[in-house]
Amino acid sequence: MTDILESNNPLSTASSTEKTSSRTKAKNPAFVIMCRELKSYFSSPIAYIVTGLFTLASGFLFFNTFFLANRAELRQFFGLLPVLFSFFIPALSMRSFAEEKKSTSLETLLTLPVTVFDVVAGKFLAVFISGLVLLIPSLFYVLTCFIFGSPDAGPILGGYLGSIFLTAGFSAIGIFASSTTKNQIIAFFEAFAICIILTLLSNFAVFLPAFLVRTVTYLSSLSHFESICRGIIDSRDIVYFVSLTVIFFALTVRSVKNGQK
Repeated sequence: MTDILESNNPLSTASSTEKTSSRTKAKNPAFVIMCRELKSYFSSPIAYIVTGLFTLASGFLFFNTFFLANRAELRQFFGLLPVLFSFFIPALSMRSFAEEKKSTSLETLLTLPVTVFDVVAGKFLAVFISGLVLLIPSLFYVLTCFIFGSPDAGPILGGYLGSIFLTAGFSAIGIFASSTTKNQIIAFFEAFAICIILTLLSNFAVFLPAFLVRTVTYLSSLSHFESICRGIIDSRDIVYFVSLTVIFFALTVRSVKNGQK
């Protein structure tokens, strides 16, 4: 009887509606999409294959220095990390939009009460977190360094901080490339091309006229990453990576919106 009275009570009904509404608002669409993407990624063998290959490649770089050069440091690991990420981050991101565009499930997703910004944010966060997961096994290298040597903690902390910014920037590039095509392979090579060009740009600056060297060096992600890895926190390096992430994030939003037309 009490339940019936409560169900007929307008105040009770209004209160129930407010609770339902608050629960709905509490579930951020971007967060829901991120969780869905992560669950889909880590339930497939691709996640473990990519992580395994990255661990093998990075482990070779570290132990090559550790055993052959007899140095307990992570300099070579961080030095070549942008090149590794130029390959592995696009491998993580290539399916984010391309797969859904091919199966037309992206169109269905966009008919739900979510914005394009929410969709892009959710997918970006999923790729970003997946990229950070790749770094977890490398903590073993840090432990090894401190057990068998006395490395400077500053460059190591700087290296991981730079790795976070680098992951964010390359993740934004990866989802942008994936949003421009229905083919995952094309998305991979498009993202790889952009990432590797940005990484190696400073290496070709010596072949350019003097007035272009400074500009080209600034556009290179490697020069900014190396600066942070030295333990030097310069606002110009932070601005570069934040700008890189924001620009390609915005381009992805625009690409997805244009795809709806």
